[in-house]
Amino acid sequence: MTDRPKFGSCPYSSSFKPGSSPPLTRPKVTFLRDVAPILNKSGCTSGPCHGAAKGKNGFKLSLRGYDPQFDYEALLYDLSSRRFNRADPARSLMLAKPTQQVPHGGGLRFEIGSAYYKTIYNWIAQGVPFGDPAKDAVRRLEVEPKEIFMNAPGESAVVKVSAIFADGGQRDVTREAVVESNVPDVAAVADASVKGARTGEATLLVRYQGTFTTLPVTVLNPKPGFAWKQLPQNNYIDRLNDAKLQRLKIQPSPAVDDATFLRRVSLDLKGQLPTPEEVQAFVAYASKAKRVELIEKSIASSAYVDHWTLKWGDLLQNNRKYLGEKGAFEFREWIRDSLAQNKPYDRMVREMLTSKGSSYENPAAKFYRVTRDPKPTMEKTTQVFLGVRMVCAQCHDHPFERWTQNQYYEMAAFFSAVGLRPGYEVGEEILYDQRQDYDMKHPKDGRVMNPKFILPATWSGTGAPPTDAQRRQAYAEWLTATDNPFFAKSTVNRVWSYFFGRGIIDPVDDIRASNPPSNPALLDVLAKDFIDHNFDLRHLMRTIANSRTYQASVATNEWNEKDGENFSHAIPRRLSAEELMDALALATGVRPVFPEAPPDTRAEQVTDPHVGKDGFLDLFGRPARESSCECERRADLSLPQALNLVNGKTISDAVADANGRVAKAILSGRPDRDLVTELYLASLSRQPSAAELESGLKYLQGGAGRAARAQDLLWALVNSKGFLYNY
Repeated sequence: MTDRPKFGSCPYSSSFKPGSSPPLTRPKVTFLRDVAPILNKSGCTSGPCHGAAKGKNGFKLSLRGYDPQFDYEALLYDLSSRRFNRADPARSLMLAKPTQQVPHGGGLRFEIGSAYYKTIYNWIAQGVPFGDPAKDAVRRLEVEPKEIFMNAPGESAVVKVSAIFADGGQRDVTREAVVESNVPDVAAVADASVKGARTGEATLLVRYQGTFTTLPVTVLNPKPGFAWKQLPQNNYIDRLNDAKLQRLKIQPSPAVDDATFLRRVSLDLKGQLPTPEEVQAFVAYASKAKRVELIEKSIASSAYVDHWTLKWGDLLQNNRKYLGEKGAFEFREWIRDSLAQNKPYDRMVREMLTSKGSSYENPAAKFYRVTRDPKPTMEKTTQVFLGVRMVCAQCHDHPFERWTQNQYYEMAAFFSAVGLRPGYEVGEEILYDQRQDYDMKHPKDGRVMNPKFILPATWSGTGAPPTDAQRRQAYAEWLTATDNPFFAKSTVNRVWSYFFGRGIIDPVDDIRASNPPSNPALLDVLAKDFIDHNFDLRHLMRTIANSRTYQASVATNEWNEKDGENFSHAIPRRLSAEELMDALALATGVRPVFPEAPPDTRAEQVTDPHVGKDGFLDLFGRPARESSCECERRADLSLPQALNLVNGKTISDAVADANGRVAKAILSGRPDRDLVTELYLASLSRQPSAAELESGLKYLQGGAGRAARAQDLLWALVNSKGFLYNY
C-alpha cells in the first residue's frame, strides 16, 4: 500500500484548507538556492538519515548535500516521482513526511505552515525548477562579527551569516547555516548563539551549501591582577608568541636550567640522553653562548642524522614489507645521506616524486613502491607534504573542507602514468612513465579526469598541467613551489610538533579551514623564513631550539597553568620507543643486541620495524610504518607498558647485567656518594638534590648487598617520570 497524506485528520492551519494553495506570495524558488539548504539544515542529508552510504528506507541523498544535482534527480525521478503532487502541492510526500502527516522514520522536521513548508510548497507549485548554477551557486560566506572576543566565561554573542551568490545577490542565511565549535567546552553553540563556557580559544566552523568559513572565539581569564612581565626574547618566535600570550593574558614560564635544557635538546635533536660527563661539563661551562653552541654541535652530529632518518623513515613508510630487506636498507641510506648533506627539503621531495629507473640504482624511486597505485600515492603526497587529508573526497565531497570528489580524481591523475615492472635482480623494480592506457576515470560516470592542481601555485610550465607522461614533473614543481600555500607551512608545522609535542596546527597532517593554527602570524613567518633559507631543515630546527619559547620550563604559574595550546610552557612528552631503549642503554651501560645488526647498534639506527628486541619497541609505540599518518606512532602510557617497566625482562636484565654501569662501579670501588650521583646523571641527566642524595646514601648503606641495593636504586630511577618523559 502506498503512503498517502490523510488530510482529513491533519491539523492544518485555519488559514488554508487541504488541496488549496496557502495564502502567501510566491517568489521565485529554485532547488539550488532555496530547497537544498532546507534539506541540509533539516538533517535529511546527514549520515544517520538519507545521506548514509546506502541511504535510509530505500531513499538516498548525497552526504551533507555535496551533490545537489544528484539530490534533485533522486527527489524527482526515484519511484516514478511519487514524492510530488504538482497538481496539489500540499498532498506531496515531500511535505507530508517531514511534517509527519504520514509515518516518517526521521520524525518531525518542520511544522505545517512554517517558513520551510511554504518554501517547498511554492517550489512544487512552480514546477520544481532546479535553478541556474551560474547564478544560484554560493560563492562565499560573510560572517559578522569577524571575531568574537569575550572578557570572561558566561558572555554570549550572536553570529550573522550571509551568502553571496554567483549572480552577486546576497541573503541572510543564518537560520539555514550550520555553526559548530571545534572546542565546545570553550565556546558552546546553540544555533547561531555562542556562549563562552571556559577560558580558552575555539574556532567556529560556519557551513552553508558546501561553502565554509571560520570565526575565531577567545574567552579571556577574568581573574584580576594580570600584569605582563616581559621575558627575554631570543628571536622572532618569541616576539610573535609573546604578542599572542599578552593578548590572551597568559604569562609564559621562564627558561629551564642548563641541565634540563641539555637533556631536552639532546633528545629532540639527537634522540639520546647526554652522558654524565657531558652533563657535568655543560653545567660547569661559563660561556653565555653555550646553549647556541650546544645546538650547533648537536645538529652537526651523526646522532642528529640517525634521529631524523628515523623520523622521515616513519613518514615515508620505509618497511621491508613493501621494499624487501635490501630495498629498505637502501632507502634508509638515501634518506640518511640526504639529511647528512642537509639537502634542501624541496629538492629531496622533488627527487622522490620525479624518480625513475631501477629502485636499486635510484633509491628515491622506492617512494612509489610503497603505495604503487595512483590514488594512495596522491593521498600520501598530499598528507605528508601538504598536510592535507584527501581520502574523504574519494567517495564524496569532503564534508568539512573545500575539496571535492572531482578534485580527488584530478589530483590522482598526476600519478596515473606511473608504471612499475620487475627488474633483473631479485626484489628490484623499474619505475617508468607509461605512454598509454593511464587515464584516470571518475567512478560515477567514467569520464576521463585530467590532472588539475587543487590550489593555485606556480610551476615552470604555462597553462594547464600536461596530460601526457610528463604530468609527474609538473606535480613535483607545483607541490614544492615557493608560493604553494601549504608545502612550506605544513613542513615547518610538522617539525615544530617534534619539539613541542603538538603543532601550531594540530594534528599536523590535517590542515583545513575548520582546524586553524593557534598562532597564524607565527606559522606564516616560520614558513617564510624556511623558504627564504632555501628549505633548510637545519636552519629551521636551529631557529626553534634557540627560542625561549622552546626552552620554557614545564613549571606553570597562575596565568598559564590551564594553557595547552599556546606554548606558554613546556608540556612533558613521553620518550618514543627508540629514545626510551637508547636512554635505558645509556643509564644502565648495557646496549641491546638487535638481530641482523652490529653489536653497537642503537635503537634509532635499526632499518625498519621488523628489527626489534623482545617486543619492547613495539609495546612502547614504534609504528609499523604501514601508514604515513603521525598518529601511527603512539606516545601513550598503558597498563601493559607499566607492567613491562616494573617486571619486564628488558629493564631487569640491563640493570643487573654483569658488565653494566652498576657492576662496573661496584668493582671499581666507587664511593657511595659518587655512585648515587652517577646514577642520577646517567638516568635523569642532572645532579641529585640534597634530599635525593641523602635518601640514596641511606638506602645504599642500609644493609648488606650493596650491589643489589645500587641496582634497586637504578631500577627506581629508570621507572620514574623524570626518566620516561622529556621535560
